[in-house]
Amino acid sequence: MLNNLNIVGHNKTEDIRIFEGKIHSITSGQSWPAKNELVITFVNAIAFPGLINSHDHLDFNLFPLTGNRIYKSYIEWGADIQSNNRKNIDAIVSVPKNLRVEWGIYKNLLNGITTVVNHGEYLNINNPVIDIFQDCYSLYSVREKSWKFKLNRPFIKNQPFVIHVGEGTDMSSFEEINELIRWNLFKRKIIAIHGVSMNTKQAKAFEALIWCPDSNFFLLNETAKVNELKKETKIIFGTDSTLSANWNVWEQIRLAKKTNMLTDRELFESLTSSPATVWELNDRGVLTEGKNADIVIADMKSENNSMDNFFKLNPEDILLIFKKGEIVLFDESLYSLLVQEVTIEEFDKIVINNTSKRVKGDLNQLISKTKKYIPKINLFGL
Repeated sequence: MLNNLNIVGHNKTEDIRIFEGKIHSITSGQSWPAKNELVITFVNAIAFPGLINSHDHLDFNLFPLTGNRIYKSYIEWGADIQSNNRKNIDAIVSVPKNLRVEWGIYKNLLNGITTVVNHGEYLNINNPVIDIFQDCYSLYSVREKSWKFKLNRPFIKNQPFVIHVGEGTDMSSFEEINELIRWNLFKRKIIAIHGVSMNTKQAKAFEALIWCPDSNFFLLNETAKVNELKKETKIIFGTDSTLSANWNVWEQIRLAKKTNMLTDRELFESLTSSPATVWELNDRGVLTEGKNADIVIADMKSENNSMDNFFKLNPEDILLIFKKGEIVLFDESLYSLLVQEVTIEEFDKIVINNTSKRVKGDLNQLISKTKKYIPKINLFGL
């Protein structure tokens, strides 16, 4: 039982009971614990669903921000960094892919993300600490060889196609969107990524748009007009990788908020209930009875309503993360309360901005393995 929580959007203090990996009940007022039930009572804490990151390249999260100027398109950016940043790129790629993927997983976990949609080749990962969604067809872009055949091949699973499109401010990026729409012969369900040059007429052709504002502003100094596009398609949030966006997802969320293109409620839902609907993950995305106990609990930053507190968070403010009722991260200050619930040997200690956390898995071993390839690499400041 988790007592005295300010659930984001509820604007009142409530208790959450977890049983067999699910949210058993949410109640306001005094709740009586069952026999042998672990009870944790919080002071000034908020709770929200484990976030859903709709776009990441998990094996690209060891990269520093890589770019040398503002570009007109992803094509221009790619050509430039391949010419001028080749040495740094080769150094990161020298790290085995399985290690790089693990870093992508931990980036998401440390930010309160419990489900991430990976874009790229299918990853075979045993018992990842968070859920990796891959029940979709990843296309890189309309510049990819054979993309038309892949999109229109017969007898395929009823899964959405996910593709980078309109990632630029030039006419070529705009026309890419029209080309994709024109060649969607069988009207497949398509989820677009970026859509910086997308207009409202084009937006109607897509099941959803994954908005990655930090990546867009870093590369293009512009982002999708989601204030207009949201009238025609669903908007869900993606972080992209550290190659073009901040590892601190909360900085990305605040950047999105600063644009004022989504309301606070819409932005919050773009990370929770909306992607749950788009990806047909009906067991998560909201805190309600019967859903998976994917729950993040964090310090309140002020006495204002809990929605304001949500947007002020950073990774060091996260106190506890449950994935399907299992603790996967906790603040070390809570250990005395959890000593009967967790096996401490299964958790590694890390320090984020002078705050000690325990995370499930062999994170320190991962750090050691990675530094054999790149001794001076900056691993999210850990």
